[in-house]
Amino acid sequence: MRVAAILLAAGTGSRYAATSGSETPKQYVLLAGLPVIRHAAEALMPHVTCLQPVGHPDSLRDALDGLETLPPVAGGETRQASVRAGLEALDALPDDQKPDLVLVHDGARPYVTATLVQNVIAALADHPGAIPAVPVADTLKREESGVIAGTVPRDHLYRAQTPQGFRFGLFRDLHRSASSLSATDDAKLLEDAGFSVALVRGDEDNIKLTYEDDLVRLERLIGPTLLPRVGLGYDVHAFEEGRPLILCGITVPHTKGLAGHSDADVGIHALCDAIYGALAEGDIGRHFPPSQNEWKDADSARFLVHAGQRIRERGGMLINADLTLICERPKIGPHAEAMRQRLADLLQVEMGRISVKATTSERLGFTGREEGIACTAAVSVLVP
Repeated sequence: MRVAAILLAAGTGSRYAATSGSETPKQYVLLAGLPVIRHAAEALMPHVTCLQPVGHPDSLRDALDGLETLPPVAGGETRQASVRAGLEALDALPDDQKPDLVLVHDGARPYVTATLVQNVIAALADHPGAIPAVPVADTLKREESGVIAGTVPRDHLYRAQTPQGFRFGLFRDLHRSASSLSATDDAKLLEDAGFSVALVRGDEDNIKLTYEDDLVRLERLIGPTLLPRVGLGYDVHAFEEGRPLILCGITVPHTKGLAGHSDADVGIHALCDAIYGALAEGDIGRHFPPSQNEWKDADSARFLVHAGQRIRERGGMLINADLTLICERPKIGPHAEAMRQRLADLLQVEMGRISVKATTSERLGFTGREEGIACTAAVSVLVP
């Protein structure tokens, strides 16, 4: 039996765009470094003889580059029209390549198991159509004007999923004879024509990316396991006349600044060292050598932006950062909130993940003699 799959990607994903603010159609959003639709395609391909993508051809070619699929065809104004376009493309294949069975799958469902696909295909031996479905477990309420208007019995109710499977010739003919293009579910055509459609066990993890929160759930399923790492940083700079005092990206009023090749921001330097240490990527001097004039008097914000970018490039995330500035003067407290916000902005995280505090050395040592400022930093990150 030859089995083909139609992979649908013509939708605009308006609900996802509304909740996420993303201008990228949901099927092309990156998930674990790859477009959502590519995960869907790779899940189907071991079980089919050919895969027919339907949607914007250029976008599909980019997303599925390197996979052996049929040439993409443009979708229609409705889901039913897009399925019809895929069916006609399959029907145009040579007779010895036309499928006996066809699966229709949403490009926005990236996590589909081999067992689910095989169960749908197996059910087609006894039924002209089969869909995976999950029984409704929650109590259902009907709403009118923002209040409950009634409770809907949930007995015998199921949530339909994809891939939905059909005998190719029958499904093609039903599409060609359909009087409207309003079916939102592939099985509806068979139901209306009086054919039996089997229900096979669906999968709660077969999530259709619809809202922003769905992407978080899918990342937990598909994304790599993230492991915690801790990094420690320490830096010190002496005071110097005639320089501004830059601490944690903020200019702090004081009689002296700090000496250094760059702007000598002791807070950012310690934080960068902590991040690079957590990633096992050396220290700040490895990435921005003081021997290079390019970094003379440089704004240390550039260093922290790079450190944050390295976390993201490694597929990780910053959990929190805790900085302690050690000095007698100036007083850090009045500036701590502005410092937290500046560091959070540079690292592209919320301010709640950043702590900035200060202590003195009780007039002991070089900081106690007000010869300079020291800073310690600790960070926690998650990386694959």
